[in-house]
Amino acid sequence: MTLPEFFGCTFIAFGTPFAMFIFTIANDSIRIIILIAAAFFWLLSLLISSLLWFAVVPLREYLWFGVTFSVLFQEGFRYIVYRILRYTEHGLQLVTDNPRIIENKHILAYVSGLGFGVMSGMFALVNLLADIAGPATMGLTGGSEVFMLISSAQALAMILLHTFWSVIFFNAFDTKNYFHIVYVVCTHLFVSLITLLYVQEQYTAILLPTYILTLVTAAMAFKAAGGSKTSLTHFIKCQ
Repeated sequence: MTLPEFFGCTFIAFGTPFAMFIFTIANDSIRIIILIAAAFFWLLSLLISSLLWFAVVPLREYLWFGVTFSVLFQEGFRYIVYRILRYTEHGLQLVTDNPRIIENKHILAYVSGLGFGVMSGMFALVNLLADIAGPATMGLTGGSEVFMLISSAQALAMILLHTFWSVIFFNAFDTKNYFHIVYVVCTHLFVSLITLLYVQEQYTAILLPTYILTLVTAAMAFKAAGGSKTSLTHFIKCQ
């Protein structure tokens, strides 16, 4: 059962992001480069937050401290990615054969957000996936047998949220919508902090608000990207 569980949890967490990559990014080299660069910046945010956690010895035992500053550094590097992409737009226009990537600025936000999300999901899940590959696990360290399914679903939500957050975040700075900037930071902080409830195995208290926020954030990102009821209805009819 360990191998089917490994592949099942992997596809739950990364199946949708992989499909998004194949259908929207893989055919454009510039998008691939942006995605990899965004993933690298997420790694830098993790490195800096880890250095801070290591340096502040008295607060090492408090997980909320590490989580809070990790979120703040991630959002700081999201802003750095935003500034870099806006600064290099002219150069990207010269090297790309696809003008839509410049004309539609939301594409840059979407791609960089997916890069953030995939790297975040990999770090959250890769060690757990390695553990369930064998020889046998029914809940890690004596925990609930649904722990891996919950973790995979949570990783998927975080990947999607990072994608939506970047679309909202980039557009918020373009339009000076400070409410949306605060929304992104606060919801990111909230979703990250409630994962501390894993210790009490409060899985409903983690997944339910996370997926409600995912749906709300998806709707906000859709609207920020210029979507409307008319465009959504037209898209559904075309399908």
